[in-house]
Amino acid sequence: MANNIENALYIVATPIGNLEDITLRALDVLKNVDIIAAEDTRNTSVLLEKYSISTKLISYHKYSESSRVELFLEYLKEGKSIALVSDAGTPLISDPGEILVENVLNKNYKVIPIVGANAAIALISAIPRKKEDFKFIGFMPRVKNQIKETILKNSKENLVFYESPNRLIETLEIIKEEFPNKKIAIGRELTKKFEEIKIFEISEMVEYFKTNTLKGEIVCMLYADSNDNKKDLTIEIKKLKALNLKDKEIAKILSALFNINKNEIYDICIKLNQK
Repeated sequence: MANNIENALYIVATPIGNLEDITLRALDVLKNVDIIAAEDTRNTSVLLEKYSISTKLISYHKYSESSRVELFLEYLKEGKSIALVSDAGTPLISDPGEILVENVLNKNYKVIPIVGANAAIALISAIPRKKEDFKFIGFMPRVKNQIKETILKNSKENLVFYESPNRLIETLEIIKEEFPNKKIAIGRELTKKFEEIKIFEISEMVEYFKTNTLKGEIVCMLYADSNDNKKDLTIEIKKLKALNLKDKEIAKILSALFNINKNEIYDICIKLNQK
């Protein structure tokens, strides 16, 4: 091992598209560790070949996580070093690695992060948002009711999630049913030749992607609701209805919270019942 490489597990972020988006430190680690654990050795080989790195590759993906743990622990026991990489971006962020990291820490070996590219951070760094905080949930659920529940539960958050290109329009259509005017930012093919970032209301975004080719990795940020009380009411009513509260009870609660006439809130409840 090189002098600067420890007997440890290195979590190495790799480019999400442009192969030049890798740090000097990451290249040094990949070059000098004993083994690279890769989500897909074919993808990682492309990166290694570009930078003339010949370190031994061993596959480590979600289907082999448990079976590979003992092998990697044995390597660490022998005093060796391991770098964990995913296909793109930062390992453990919607990628395999959690089982390995947990076991390595339980055996009192060091886990060292080597920072770098991440699609979610890339998107939010390139779009305007009124509040600094955001919530990242990985991939959006696939079941319609779970998608709606996720959006309702996080309506006050800037909600960041990944989605596959073959599911994006379906997911947007589901969100549109409840929140047609909600604003969303979508990044596609980030750092690559056909990189695209769009910010529209949900309804507009559906129409845009129906007439444009959908390829590559997708990352989205569904904007938090505005502070306009009346705009918030429908969302809050739906949350309370989900708790089986009656319309009059809902009107009373929200009237106290938002300082809006309870009859006005009750009327909105009745209209929602008729939909």
